[in-house]
Amino acid sequence: MSRIAYDPTKDKLAAIAKNTKVFRPILYFLLDMFFLRSWHVRRQLRKISKNKSVLNILDAGSGFGQYDRHLLKIFPKSVIKAVDVKKDYLQDCEKYYDKKIRAGRISFSEADLTTYEEEPKYDLVLCVDVLEHIEEDVKVMRNMHDVMTNGGYFIMHSPSHLAEDDAEGDEFFVDEHARAGYSKEELSEKFEKAGLKPSYIAYTYGKYGHTAWVMLIKHPMLWLTKFGFKAMIILPFYYLITLLPGLLLMRLDLYKKTDSPGTGIIGIGTKG
Repeated sequence: MSRIAYDPTKDKLAAIAKNTKVFRPILYFLLDMFFLRSWHVRRQLRKISKNKSVLNILDAGSGFGQYDRHLLKIFPKSVIKAVDVKKDYLQDCEKYYDKKIRAGRISFSEADLTTYEEEPKYDLVLCVDVLEHIEEDVKVMRNMHDVMTNGGYFIMHSPSHLAEDDAEGDEFFVDEHARAGYSKEELSEKFEKAGLKPSYIAYTYGKYGHTAWVMLIKHPMLWLTKFGFKAMIILPFYYLITLLPGLLLMRLDLYKKTDSPGTGIIGIGTKG
């Protein structure tokens, strides 16, 4: 099977909402609804908000900026710095968050996480589906540790080590990764090497969540890549059948009582 780049397909989808404040919220809504990692990350952010006063936040690898909306809402007294290596993503976010920027609530900057330096001031660092793209992941974790205040939180999400077996034959989903993902043991070890104390590590996209991902994300993305936006003609009919069952499966994954293996992993580390 020939390798197909995943990011260009995502970029094409994002381009629909580019430079418009009308369609960008729709993009954010869809990302939050369809990507289970967002469900898990938001749940952990709400828990942290109940236990700690968070004034300064670093969104490390902010991408489309979808998590910044939640950070602004969940931590209403906070100031957010969002950084990424992609200038076009940052420029689009600046246009959308213009009022929040002028209010001093958020800023966007180009930055390389492998060389990131700043005075320790962040009570929370968010790093969602970023580390799997970076070879020097422990160095990035150490850099994040160094810019955190004592008692600060580092929260990340990534594919797990099981994602490689799942994607066998579909390099489309892993071709741009420096590694397939992490096991709980490996992630805990890397946290400790970076100076972070692991406080919560759990698998996501278990049996229920993975089934939902295949239904709602994997097949549609493959169709869009193979057939282009002609595939969008059939997607509304496809989701008419699969959306509600898929969302139910995602909810079951979010509130599962046992930490069964999954193709995603979420980790929280603290400093000090």
